[in-house]
Amino acid sequence: MTHTTTDRPAGDTGRTGGAIVPVLAFAGIVVAVMQTLLVPVIKDLPQLLSTSPSNATWVLTSTLLSGAVATPIMGRLGDLYGKRRLLITSLSVMVAGALISALTSDLLTMIAGRTLQGFAMGAIPLGIGLMRDLLPREKLPSAMALMSSSIGVGGGLALPVAALIAQNSDWHALFYGAAGLGALAIVLTLLVVPESPMRAEGTFDVLGAVGLSVGLVLFLLPITKGSDWGWASGTTLGLFAASAVVLLLWGVLELRLKAPLVDLRTTARPAVLFTNLASIMVGVSFFVVSLVLPQLLQLPTSTGYGLGQSMVTAGLIVAPLGLTMMFTAPVYARLSARYGPKVTLIIGMLIIAIGYGAGLGLMSAAWQSVVIAVVLGAGIGLAYSSLPALIVGAVPASETGAANGLNTLMRSIGTSVSSAVIGMVLANTANHVGGVAIPTMHGFRVSFLIATGAVAVGLLLALFLPGRRSAQPQLRASSEEDANLARAEEALAAGVSGRVLDAEGSSPRGGGRGD
Repeated sequence: MTHTTTDRPAGDTGRTGGAIVPVLAFAGIVVAVMQTLLVPVIKDLPQLLSTSPSNATWVLTSTLLSGAVATPIMGRLGDLYGKRRLLITSLSVMVAGALISALTSDLLTMIAGRTLQGFAMGAIPLGIGLMRDLLPREKLPSAMALMSSSIGVGGGLALPVAALIAQNSDWHALFYGAAGLGALAIVLTLLVVPESPMRAEGTFDVLGAVGLSVGLVLFLLPITKGSDWGWASGTTLGLFAASAVVLLLWGVLELRLKAPLVDLRTTARPAVLFTNLASIMVGVSFFVVSLVLPQLLQLPTSTGYGLGQSMVTAGLIVAPLGLTMMFTAPVYARLSARYGPKVTLIIGMLIIAIGYGAGLGLMSAAWQSVVIAVVLGAGIGLAYSSLPALIVGAVPASETGAANGLNTLMRSIGTSVSSAVIGMVLANTANHVGGVAIPTMHGFRVSFLIATGAVAVGLLLALFLPGRRSAQPQLRASSEEDANLARAEEALAAGVSGRVLDAEGSSPRGGGRGD
């Protein structure tokens, strides 16, 4: 791959070098807040927006769909035109969407605002790419782990805060708060984070972006709406079939292009393929606990199994899930340095399996929910932290943004499938009292068993990942590139005539990392 330079080389992070990681992690947390922002008011959305329950679900579905579409596209644009530039763009679109939602109670306008908020999900892979390009190698594992875990951290921490705001203020204040956090993240990024000098060659694949977007929407739409439409309905099955056709044609197109949106040949490498497949399973397991515990905690004690907690208390009890994920980042760095990210991923998924298995018998008290949240947070944190390291170790530096964008997309697909399946399970096992469907303990336990099964599949997939020895050739190639650049710079400094040029006739980057 050819790399060009920007005004500031990767190695020159200046006085702000130590602040890059917390600023990028903060941006990731802000973006993740969008996913759980409306959880405390989900049941009230039809009344708040003067619409039917089925129409109100589009306020959540629109964010999911736009986020899924945005992650690979923004990652590729970042590889081509600058990751910091696209990170700021993503956050700016999110702020605009939050302000639109804050100023309206009209359904269509609200959906438009929520769609714009979903585009911010591209900030996660862009942040991981910036860390790879800007940070020294010894700081990279824990930094990427924190950035990757920010999805869960933001979602977990947002629950109690959003519940507190929703209970004590107008619900539009949620969007004003999100816009303020987004604006703060933009300012901090502008002040602290330099642009990466790494660039991929080629142009942006517009047709590929359109094809992938259409294919993803056709696939995710029936997943998220299948329960309303009926899983065997013509609409649901027709959309799944159309998705398969569009994605197949898109794949054929991508394989023929010199600069595709997604390099499918790279994606087919075992290290990338099995990491992405395992990511789907981790996404499934993560979302199950987010769906089950808040409902169990808030059900009235008169049901015989509900724990009778308020919305805010339930959010605080579940919050350790996100906090534990955040605190596992330094633990992951030590484990990964000693055993490698593959082993760390397997350890994380084993802990998740233990958490869900133990959770089958720990549903009778609030403190037991805290234990479940802590154990699952540790496991999910380790698993999420391992994913970007596995991806980064298997793709060229110029494709980091697009590759991590695709990996983030796989996690989103996992959470989408989890939401649809668990929603269907809870609905089919619910008791109907006075026309109201009340989830049952049987439904909760079946949901935990599904999560355990997903983790078991993920463990099986992780076993097919190449070990540390298999990754060494790429690291040696990267080191050789660095050595070649260093020798070229020494030759230039010694006054050797001529210039070392890249494929486009420009000088190689200075001070950057070649990995």
